[in-house]
Amino acid sequence: MIGKFKKTKIKEFVDGNVDLKDQRNLTFREFLNGEIFTRSFVTNQLPFVLYITFLAFLYIGHQYKIESLLSRLTEVNKELRELKSEAITTSSELMFISKQSQVYKRVKEEGLGLEPLSEPPRLLK
Repeated sequence: MIGKFKKTKIKEFVDGNVDLKDQRNLTFREFLNGEIFTRSFVTNQLPFVLYITFLAFLYIGHQYKIESLLSRLTEVNKELRELKSEAITTSSELMFISKQSQVYKRVKEEGLGLEPLSEPPRLLK
């Protein structure tokens, strides 16, 4: 059976027998009812069309993934700016609270009875 198939294909190639249906011009009606997909030039190119379709789906999926990553990156950068400003504010408040005058004022408010040193500290040997 396979040998017969090969011989007919070779005979068609040598004799130039081509399906007359494929030689006719394409009509709008054939396009609408789907007869275009039965033509040999379309069926021969089907693997290539499927490959291009697969690549198109990959490209679209890749674009959606990149867009979601970029939106997430924007959100993270905004959060990072907010945290940086909060850290700067907190460190400046800490520096203000740790000044000697502020510490003394707070100790007096709490009533702890502590007094600042009147003479400088001594080194022990």
